Amino acid sequence: MKLGYTILYVNNVLKTLNFYQKVFGFEIKFLHESGDYGELNTGNTTLSFSSIDLMEQLGKNPGKPHPDSPCFEIAFITENVEETLQAALTAGAELIQAPEKMEWGQTVAYISDPNGFLIEICTEVAN
Repeated sequence: MKLGYTILYVNNVLKTLNFYQKVFGFEIKFLHESGDYGELNTGNTTLSFSSIDLMEQLGKNPGKPHPDSPCFEIAFITENVEETLQAALTAGAELIQAPEKMEWGQTVAYISDPNGFLIEICTEVAN
């Protein structure tokens, strides 16, 4: 068994793919011709996006993310939190928490992506 992919429901799949490509450097792995589903190549697990419209057509009723009361977060590891944070803010993200050096040696910052999903931008945990 392995985790294959995570799918986030968004209003505009292409805009979302472009945001993650621009900020985090992920390559677009797949975009369905309808524009309702797309995937990013993020390593072993694929980060995917499906349009809210498509999910509603399939009989689902997806909720909207709330960065002030998140139920999950996605964490991206980088060597330069400040640089990645600035790229995210320039691309339309909202600052949730400025970079902070944690007692266990990791630097962590939080943003809300343009869809409202909570994203952690962090360094590796120091050993």
